[in-house]
Amino acid sequence: MRKVTGIAAALCLLAPMVAPSGAAAQLELNDKEYFEAPGLNVTVFADYYPDGHQTGVTIIQHGQRVAANGDVRLEASPGQWSPVPKAVERTVDAENGIISQRMAYPDESKDRTGFNPIIYPDLDFEYEVKVRAGEGNSVIVSVDLDEPIPDEWAGRIGFNFELFPPHYFGKAFLMDGDSGEEAGYFPVQPNGPLVDHHGETLAEPLATGTTLSVAPDDPMVSMVISSDDGLELWDGRTNHNNGWYIVRTPIPAGATEGAIEWTITPNVETDWMYEPVVQVSQLGYGPNQPKRILIEQDKRDTKADRLAIYRLTPNGREEVSAGTPEAWGEFLRYNYLEYDFSDITEAGAYVAEYRGRTTHAFRIGNDVFGRHAWAPTLEYYLPVQMCHMRVNEKYRVWHGLDHQDDALMAPVDLNHFDGYVSGLETMTPFEPGEHVPGLNAGGWHDAGDYDLRVESQIGTVWLLTKMIEEFGLDHDATMIDQDNKLVELHQRDGVNDMLQQVEHGLLSVVGGYEALGRLYRGIIVPTNRQYVMLGEANDQTDGFVWREDSVVQQRKDGYEAMDDRWVFTEDNPSRELYTAAGLAAASRVMRGYDDDLAERTLAAARGVYEMSFDRADSVHNRVFVLSELYQTTGDTAYLDRLVEMEDALLEDIDATGWMLASALPMIEAEGGYGDFLTALDARVAEYQEKVRERSTETPYGVPYEPDIWGAGWTIQRFGVEHYFFTRGWPQHADEKLYLDALNFVLGVHPGENTISFVSGVGANSALIAYGTNRADWSFIPGGSISGTALIRPDLPELKDWPFFWQQTEYVMGGGATNYMFLALAANALYAEED
Repeated sequence: MRKVTGIAAALCLLAPMVAPSGAAAQLELNDKEYFEAPGLNVTVFADYYPDGHQTGVTIIQHGQRVAANGDVRLEASPGQWSPVPKAVERTVDAENGIISQRMAYPDESKDRTGFNPIIYPDLDFEYEVKVRAGEGNSVIVSVDLDEPIPDEWAGRIGFNFELFPPHYFGKAFLMDGDSGEEAGYFPVQPNGPLVDHHGETLAEPLATGTTLSVAPDDPMVSMVISSDDGLELWDGRTNHNNGWYIVRTPIPAGATEGAIEWTITPNVETDWMYEPVVQVSQLGYGPNQPKRILIEQDKRDTKADRLAIYRLTPNGREEVSAGTPEAWGEFLRYNYLEYDFSDITEAGAYVAEYRGRTTHAFRIGNDVFGRHAWAPTLEYYLPVQMCHMRVNEKYRVWHGLDHQDDALMAPVDLNHFDGYVSGLETMTPFEPGEHVPGLNAGGWHDAGDYDLRVESQIGTVWLLTKMIEEFGLDHDATMIDQDNKLVELHQRDGVNDMLQQVEHGLLSVVGGYEALGRLYRGIIVPTNRQYVMLGEANDQTDGFVWREDSVVQQRKDGYEAMDDRWVFTEDNPSRELYTAAGLAAASRVMRGYDDDLAERTLAAARGVYEMSFDRADSVHNRVFVLSELYQTTGDTAYLDRLVEMEDALLEDIDATGWMLASALPMIEAEGGYGDFLTALDARVAEYQEKVRERSTETPYGVPYEPDIWGAGWTIQRFGVEHYFFTRGWPQHADEKLYLDALNFVLGVHPGENTISFVSGVGANSALIAYGTNRADWSFIPGGSISGTALIRPDLPELKDWPFFWQQTEYVMGGGATNYMFLALAANALYAEED
């Protein structure tokens, strides 16, 4: 972040207020239903994700989304659990050039219900937001209400429009001219004095008036907003770390039609064109790996120029390949070219150059996917995420000994704010509020939070298990002391870190099963204030450990006010089978390391299987548990039950086929299952043909459907599953697909931000991420972010911003460990050729 200085004193040094260029093209409604001119797009409720700052009136200026969330809100600075309206009807009037969105409060699907329940006030009203093109680059935004809002809400309800902070840090703003009285710079941090605004504690507005000039010193992001109804400029980060700058007009009492009207005029550089983006792996390639460079250009830019690849030598660059890229075609809002350089196999460091722009350095070699690719996940991310431990790295403490007071039985009939729902009974021997022993060991903090979801825990355990089985990974770089609950990074203890990490996950999942008599759903803090806490993990609790004394009794009596985490249970047979499958697999690698834990783990797997199999409706989870139990025990009863599911299994082959790959050698050795194997082979062949077809639909060589959430985790998961298809059916499945999935994660993905999604891996990676340390604008090496998201309908976006969970969040149970698996798979593939 850039450091900013004072406010009005230096305004005399600023360029004059930027007005829209007279030569700019008129905004027009295009066939994708947004307003468009060269260098400017205005979308209107193309997205609806207000808690992710992705909805409403949105400005995309010179290829970047600079402002969004233009909509009516009940607060000046709303947060993640603030009331949001529901979308009623969107109308595009192409003839008159108007986009209208009808909205209403409350949204009954969220009001105290749903995955993230929101508490709405007793307030019902409907309204319509209309947007039409004005003169030049302007859009006119108006808000019509069906009826006046209640008098007590006047001044509280308003039209909010949010400016993305990093684009404006240190840039100037002017309100009502250039007198300097209402002028300043957008501050890096929110500053006081504080005011009470209808129950919100906010920093005093940065400015008020009727005409706001935003960033007049930077023509790439400058705009003018005007309204005779008045404007307020707030810093939304005062009460929410992930807030934006907010321009707002309160709705006055009695207003209905034309309650608010704004004119927004973004500046446009008339000769602007999206600069070509050269996309190449931030890490590199194996010598015999198929290699392509993708070039992403403005859709108006169809020309292909000379591209050169240089090998780096002690004496400078040496050209080794050059030519004209071939046209691939259009995808999203861009035109794509591709250049194949698979014929370059010599080990070394390289760069590519196109139109005078040189890429980062990337390597070719048999060891490209070695220690620097997968080790950060094992040596940093997994240890840092370990719960119930103190985690040190030499002079640094990643977090102290945390959550030693786990856990209280959650209340019944409760819809928790983070998606946990309890039934009418605990389904355990424990009453609500009663301490459940044995839960203060093991597990990894999930994603950017500190909770433990059972599917995240067992998903991580299963992937680590398969890495041991598939690649024989034996690596010792971390001291893990379960007796003293201590982790020391970069300090060996003579034990395979992989086995110790599997053990750590099992201590939580198996420990929970043994304590509760069933699986837990999750373990999470009871209050929102604790949940949003960032920084030191052991600050979530008061440090009191459960003991049999008067303190305990006092806390039991008032557990709802206590800080101890709650443990939730559920009756979910399909999720239980998924967990049982991971347990069955993990018991195999625990043999010889901790035989007692291996037996307890297998006993838990069998117990959950017996309790849940006949009640589960998930075909793939039934196949998953049968496959893993058969591989672990060799009991053909599991295999026979699996074969009985042949029709359903084959129908769901994309989700079930890869789960059987590891079991194929055992099934073939059994004999007598030839018809089943033949039918399976034919169905896999058919499915893989469809996968190859889908992989050609984008320039990236993998099935890819951009969505409001980044696709990194989805594509990594596809890559891992496809790896198993190549192991089981190499005659049908192409290794190139999982390698392309890995390339996508390592930088070959759409948009101008071509970082590696894996922090600390590659020449340029995600060094600002949504981890537990996100408030420090920091990262955890080896964590894998969600990645490039879609701003509908066609803008790929990956911001350098630590508070977009849909773009930069880490996750357990798949994200980092799926990436690590793919890196090890590629390493095994090319290390064999060394």
